[in-house]
Parts: sequence; structure tokens; C-alpha cells
Amino acid sequence: MWLKFLTIFLNILDIVLPLLISVAFFTLTERKVMAGIQRRRGPNVIGYLGLLQPLADGLKLFVKETVLPTNANIVLFLIAPLSTFILSLISWAVIPFSYGSVVADPNLGVLYFLGVSSLGVYGVLIAGWSSNSKYAFLGALRSAAQMVSYEISMGIGLINVCVCVGSLNLTEIILAQLDIWLIFPLLPVAIMFFIGCLAETNRHPFDLPEAEAELVSGYNVEYSAMGFALFFLGEYANMIAMSGLTSVCFFGGWLSPLGIGFLPDGIWFSLKICVFIILFIVIRAILPRYRYDQLMKLGWKCFLPLALSLFFLSVGLIVGFDWFPC
Repeated sequence: MWLKFLTIFLNILDIVLPLLISVAFFTLTERKVMAGIQRRRGPNVIGYLGLLQPLADGLKLFVKETVLPTNANIVLFLIAPLSTFILSLISWAVIPFSYGSVVADPNLGVLYFLGVSSLGVYGVLIAGWSSNSKYAFLGALRSAAQMVSYEISMGIGLINVCVCVGSLNLTEIILAQLDIWLIFPLLPVAIMFFIGCLAETNRHPFDLPEAEAELVSGYNVEYSAMGFALFFLGEYANMIAMSGLTSVCFFGGWLSPLGIGFLPDGIWFSLKICVFIILFIVIRAILPRYRYDQLMKLGWKCFLPLALSLFFLSVGLIVGFDWFPC
């Protein structure tokens, strides 16, 4: 029994440690790419070409004093960032890096991922309410409405993928794309899904919960030191997880393009995730922020009807003409 627990612990550690390192250098990449787009210097002092800047940022947040607001609900105030961080890690349990390289491979992997990602809103709501600050509370309400709005369209898009493949298992979804990636027959669904990922992770141009000009950083305004760091780590880990899910569902996961097999499966999967990460960064650098009414209108009046229409179209083609994309 102890050997089984040790094996599970090592498998979890094998995912968590590389993920935390990836998050650290994701922040450096973001600052470097945005600096290049905006024609300015990024981090270039600490270490060679600024490569040690994430370590310096982490050390700074670790040694800073944790400030607890006087009127806050202290227990919930401390639980909120922990829950956000933990949920961002356990969503990786069902994402396969290569064939057989996955912590858990349930038949309902897509449902598990959607369930875990939907729980993330509770950490944001608890943080905004327990801070006893009107700015934090308004940011939490915005985030809850935004995440719920776009989760519906994202879920319908994933159901579309599952109907075309005939399974909710992520490994089977990847193997079904041996002949053709689902990005080709389901291009509109993939585009809507990625835009939903931007809204789900509160990223630009949908970062309304953290609108600095209106809400003074939003739901995490009262957090400092490690509390803020955990929210920060959770947000960036969620972005990498959403990039991984997009790669799995629409770009063949670990499958190489055109059968090119000179790189290991895990490297192909990592390269696809890196492409989406760069896309996250570039979108933040070049697009203006939406107004809140535009954000909600896009989610409910555009994406939801379009996602339902594409879903019924796919089901109609499959049932009526016995046509499967893959």
C-alpha cells in the first residue's frame, strides 16, 4: 500500500514541479514578448538576459509581510487563494502528455476537466466576499458572471468534439485524430473555444474582473505576499491547462503534424502548448479591453446561439449522413 501511495505521489510531483517552473518562466516570456511588441526593454538585469527574474519575483513575494485586513473573514480570506491554486493543479490530472503518460485516464475526462475549472469561480467569489472591500466584491461578481457566461459556450464546444469522436476520454479524443485534426472540420468551434479560454482565465481583452482603472486590481486587491502569489500562480497555471486542453481537443495532442516523428510525443505536445501561450501574450499586447456590457453581449447573444447552431449541425450530419469527421 505504501508503495502505491509513493508511486501516486511521485506521479503528482512529476507534473506539479515542471508546471510551477513553466509558470515562472511563462511570466518572464510574457514580459519579454510584450516588451518587444511595445519597443521597450523587458527584464534584463537579474541573471543572463534577465533569466533569473522569476526567481527574484518569487523570493520577493515569499519574504513580504502578509497583511490581513482588519474586518476580513480571516479563515475564508486564507482559504480562497489556496483553493484557486489547488484547483489549477488538479485539472492536469486527466491531460495526457503522451500515450499512457497521464496521472488518471477516466472515461469522463472532459467532464472532470469542466467540473474542476467551473469550481475555480468559488475561490474568486470567496476572496471578494471575505475581503470586506467593495472593490474586491465588485471584481468577484464580475468574474463569476463572466466565467459562468463563457463556460456554457465552452462546454457546448467540447460536447461537439465528444459527439464527433464518440468518447469523453481525452486519450481517445487524441487517438481519433490520427488521420485529421479536429481543427479542420471544427474550425469555428475551435476559435470560439479559445476565445472562451481567454474569458475563463480572465485574460485580455476580457480581464474585466481585474480592471485596474475601475476596480483597483479587482478581487485580489486586499491580498499581498503569498496570497497574491497563489492567485497569480493559479491564473497562469489555468492558462497553460487551457492551452493543453485546446491542443488535445483540436490539434491532436501529442500527435505530430503530417506524421513527422523525429521528436518525442511529449515535445510535440509542449510545442503546441507554447504556441497557445504566445497567442495569449500577443493578444494581451495588441487588443484593447472590452466594456463589460460588450463582454456579456458577446457571450450570451453571439457565442451561445452560434455554439448551439454548430452543435446541431454536427449532430445532424452525423445522424443524417453517418458522417464522422474523424
